[in-house]
Amino acid sequence: MLLAVSLRDEVSRVWVRRIPFRVDIAGIIEIMGSSLYSRMDTPIRELIQNAHDAVMRRRNRDLSFRGRIDIRQDPGQGTLSFSDDGVGLNAQDAEQYLGTLGIGITGLLKGRGSDEQRSVVHGDAQGLIGQFGIGLFSAFMLADSLRVESRREDCDEAICWEAGPGTEIQLSSSEQVRIGTTVTLKLKPQFRMYAESPEVLETAIREFADFLNVPIHLNDSAARINVISVAWFEPTPDPDSVELALANYFSESPLDVIPIRIEKPLSIAGALYISPQRTPGFADEATVAVTIRRMVISRRVRDLLPSWGSFFRGVLELEDSTPTASREDLVRDDRFRLLRSTLEEFLFTHLETIAEEQPARLEAIVSWHRYHFAGAALSEAGLRQLMRKVYRFSTSQGPMLLDEILQKSVADAIHESDAEFVIWYNADRRQERYLDELFARVSIPCVHTCRSFEESLLAAMIADQGNDSIDLRQATPSSPNFAVTVMGMADPEDVAEVWGDFFRCTEARIMLASFQQDVPVAAFLNERYELAQTFEDLRREGDIPQGFQRLIDAHFRKAPAGKNEVVLNREHRLVQRALRNGPGSPLASVLRLLVLNSLTAAGAGRSREASGIQNEDLDWIADALWGQS
Repeated sequence: MLLAVSLRDEVSRVWVRRIPFRVDIAGIIEIMGSSLYSRMDTPIRELIQNAHDAVMRRRNRDLSFRGRIDIRQDPGQGTLSFSDDGVGLNAQDAEQYLGTLGIGITGLLKGRGSDEQRSVVHGDAQGLIGQFGIGLFSAFMLADSLRVESRREDCDEAICWEAGPGTEIQLSSSEQVRIGTTVTLKLKPQFRMYAESPEVLETAIREFADFLNVPIHLNDSAARINVISVAWFEPTPDPDSVELALANYFSESPLDVIPIRIEKPLSIAGALYISPQRTPGFADEATVAVTIRRMVISRRVRDLLPSWGSFFRGVLELEDSTPTASREDLVRDDRFRLLRSTLEEFLFTHLETIAEEQPARLEAIVSWHRYHFAGAALSEAGLRQLMRKVYRFSTSQGPMLLDEILQKSVADAIHESDAEFVIWYNADRRQERYLDELFARVSIPCVHTCRSFEESLLAAMIADQGNDSIDLRQATPSSPNFAVTVMGMADPEDVAEVWGDFFRCTEARIMLASFQQDVPVAAFLNERYELAQTFEDLRREGDIPQGFQRLIDAHFRKAPAGKNEVVLNREHRLVQRALRNGPGSPLASVLRLLVLNSLTAAGAGRSREASGIQNEDLDWIADALWGQS
């Protein structure tokens, strides 16, 4: 009985223990290097950023103060130091903030941390960059140890803060006299180049801090490294100066320059330009260099500019945006989405203004980036409306805008009861010349959409009109009224079944009509048929993966391929006699040779069976001629 009570008491006993957080500095450094930061020169940016914020805090207190940042290399000692003449630190600041991961003075000034933590810092956050309180720790990515010496402007005594990769920190007095802070890194052997090569270090500095409005000097040089002032960040930028600055900075001549000054709903400053570089395809994303308080976040921020503008380049200052913890990108939050929509609206407005005021200029830009605009406009209705004013389609009458095409494509009231406009198009480059000759006889143009996206673009631009009386038709005899309206044909019809069997090897649809052209046959190609035949040949050889084959099948189910077409001119005497004598006559073989040759001349492929029958026809004709002789 006593044993049972003792066990029950032991089981019901409750205890609580409080355990302090432990930070493995080596583990934190590994996370920074492998996951948080993508570049090993990131600590240079972070330490410049800390120095900048110290200078800006002192500027905010003293409007006459300018400040500077000095970076010095010591190849003999293998050290790299960052010095500023900003506000500096006292012993309490160093103890509370330098050794605490996630709490920084700048972040507290910006509202992060608890009320108690914020109550001990003074000043405002105007012009400050930092936020997360992890920048100093990034130095351990490059260094075995670091030393911070600092004197606050309101203190007589300077302090020295020293740390290695462990958890121990040494805080002591310092003999530093000047106001400000110096951070010295004892570099790891593999990163000694930052202490030995001014060129390597200067490249890293300019990569991040070229536009920073605090001068940065390397190895006590009188000349600063960073440019600081650039025309596109001026309050009232001069367009010519902005264009020259962009051309110099990006080493290419802009096709168009777009200075940007937006205050609401978000602050956006800087300049974009249209690059002359043509990137193949439509998948390349528009990219832009982004700064926050002039510190470069990234030179290739994606998704910020509209996807249709992959030719846009430039630099934007986005003071209201939120950087990621690594400060290498922007957080994709509601503010980012608002920023994106604001920029897209601004760019559309800019292009629309050019279209109204300088249409020839925009037409030249669109012509230069023709396939980018055309491809992107397939999914952007607003861009299609813009393109309608400046995008010229290739036609049998030369380059024409859609409105010009419509003006010349009024439907023939005698033959058309429903359509007010009929736009004829050709999607096969092999037939451009032939169709140009055909359409030269009429006032109607034929639009050459020899790239598939242009056919889709033309259809989408017509659909945007919201006018059901506009009909888009392929320039081929099987299209309604093409034979009558364009070719002047009368009574088109398919040949009799017996002749259909005779011409089966041509793999074309054979028709019969009366037309004025003094030719026995007229061939019209169907590019989709040729494409389908190519895929069919590959399928038979087993070269197409099953997934791809399913896509191909679905594509042609949705829009069947059709066939090449050949029209026999029943008014031509050779055709008349061949039809009268029947498929077994030598003239029938001559006619079949003419059909095959017309298809070949137009660019169609020829099957092995057709080649064999062609040889048989030649033999039969030769035998017939020899027999007559």
